[in-house]
Amino acid sequence: MTTENRPYLDLPAPKEPPKPRAAASLIVLRDSPRGLEVLMIRRAERPGDQNSGATVFPGGLLDASDRGHYERCNGLDDATASARLGLPADGLHYWVAAVRECFEEAGLLFATDADGQAVDLDALPQDEVVALRRALHANQTGMAEVCARFNVRLATDRLAYYSHWITPKGLPKIFDTRFFVTEAPAGQTAVADATETVDLLWMTPAEVLDKNNGLRLMNVTEITLKHIATFSKAADAVAWARAQTTVPLNRPRIGLSSKGRRPLNRGDWAYAELGRLDPEGNGTASIELVPGQGVWLSPRVLRVTADNGSMMTGPGTNAYFIGAPGSDSWALLDPGPDDEAHVKALLAAAPGKITRILCTHTHKDHSPAAAAIAAATGAPTFGRVADHMEWQDASFQPTHVLNDGDVLNLGEGVTVRAIHTPGHASNHLCFLLEEEQLLFTGDHLMQGSTVVINPPDGDMAVYIANLRRLLDIPLQWLAPGHGFLIDEPHAVVQKTIAHRLGREAKVLAGLQKLATTAPVDEAALVVEVYADTPKQLHAMALRSLRAHLHKLQAEGRARRQGDQWQVAA
Repeated sequence: MTTENRPYLDLPAPKEPPKPRAAASLIVLRDSPRGLEVLMIRRAERPGDQNSGATVFPGGLLDASDRGHYERCNGLDDATASARLGLPADGLHYWVAAVRECFEEAGLLFATDADGQAVDLDALPQDEVVALRRALHANQTGMAEVCARFNVRLATDRLAYYSHWITPKGLPKIFDTRFFVTEAPAGQTAVADATETVDLLWMTPAEVLDKNNGLRLMNVTEITLKHIATFSKAADAVAWARAQTTVPLNRPRIGLSSKGRRPLNRGDWAYAELGRLDPEGNGTASIELVPGQGVWLSPRVLRVTADNGSMMTGPGTNAYFIGAPGSDSWALLDPGPDDEAHVKALLAAAPGKITRILCTHTHKDHSPAAAAIAAATGAPTFGRVADHMEWQDASFQPTHVLNDGDVLNLGEGVTVRAIHTPGHASNHLCFLLEEEQLLFTGDHLMQGSTVVINPPDGDMAVYIANLRRLLDIPLQWLAPGHGFLIDEPHAVVQKTIAHRLGREAKVLAGLQKLATTAPVDEAALVVEVYADTPKQLHAMALRSLRAHLHKLQAEGRARRQGDQWQVAA
């Protein structure tokens, strides 16, 4: 098995949603000559266990007995622990459970003796240590008895709160797990319990993640290890966890791919759309944009993606059918490239008669198929003609020119408003489906990357101004020309504005660095300003660089001399 085969994805969905089970897990780190190492345990193979055979961090369910001895915890009281976890009470329960599970499963005891010194577990009677670990596993005793027997206190202050994960919906068991991180206790040897745990491994994060090692990993384990791998020292990882002001909740979602069911995490392209299309987590929605395949985003909206994926178009250009459920009149937004197979796919996918063709703008991946669709259906076209024809579809001549604020009634309960949003292109329109507060963004906002602003038709100042306009419009969803549905629209807009202004600041800093005494050419400037961008993308970045320079020039902050630029005096 490799990390692609996550154990829980093979299990059927439950008939009734299970109640989340509180759990705690402990990430134990140590420094070694090979680098930072993490303690992993390999679970036993057990039928019906959704974590069967997985390689995980020590951890497990909270036990009622963990609540009985908060007074035996060092340097942390329940009020402080609860506040850290955002709980009204019993937050310390999680710290105690993490200590207990690590002792039970891995034989490491985070505790101090009567003098406040770390416990030398190897010096204690090993037969008693083994017996207590077995009794803990059988729920015959608790950590209070362990503390009493060895006269120790739990070193809960050594554990830093690291992350919070809940198992995806749709699985037989749901675990609400708090993860902690700590450095391994000195002078102790990890030993497997030979019940739930069949093996203990000290490995670097890269080794655990290496598919050639054949370890079965949960999604949360993979994500955590990739983050842990960014630290060179165990103390650095613990310090990072302690410095967090807030710990966000992570809850993956499960979707369908060509390789079967797969988990997605927040930030993955299809994550938000999965929550909309499959809120119960049944694993019925696709996490891939399959060319020509219709996907219902709501009863009013059907998406079909063109097979024109590239560096410029991402996974392909999205076309959207918009109409009233059950009606025989549908608008087609952005028919896409002039590709015979794509045109046939659109005609085949149409939920009814195509009665309008709408175009956000006339770049060659968005509007050229309008001519073929209009010829096949007789539908009129709606849109605008660009001011400058470079890179444009010159064949597009709309039957109806749309202006800012024009409203199209596409059926009962389907109202679409045109919003003129020049910047990426002078003729760019967004379309707001008012009933769903869903904005079809064309290339005004794009998933996964920023759009190219290419003068003279593109204008950075106008683009940023029209981004700001969106902040005044009630929005719930963005339907981009490339990619999946996007939630939290206003946050996305604000982030995009901040990114553009941040890049503008780099342009100005680049001019101040390279052109203080003499102007600098654009080729040298793009290398400086886009040092964080792969060199193969610099030719494309050069277009947006020019847009930034033109904006700075218009504002009196940059001066142009032929093909060279300088900070304005």
